Amino acid sequence: MYSLTDKRFAEFFKQQPETGMGYWVVTAVLKDGRKYDQVLVNSGYVTQVKNHRNIPFAERDIDHFIITHEKWDFSGT
Repeated sequence: MYSLTDKRFAEFFKQQPETGMGYWVVTAVLKDGRKYDQVLVNSGYVTQVKNHRNIPFAERDIDHFIITHEKWDFSGT
């Protein structure tokens, strides 16, 4: 888990409807073109990526997010 510190991400999420109270389910598009679906961003933190034990990318790798609202059972990655 890590905090999103880049101001552009904070501004982006402020303007987006939440998936649930204080969180968004998104696709993370990385600068190298890779995409990770069903990423959980909760209160400004990237907290989980479905089917991954750890978050497989750093904030510096992210180009942008796409809000998808594709929920899953967050208790079991």
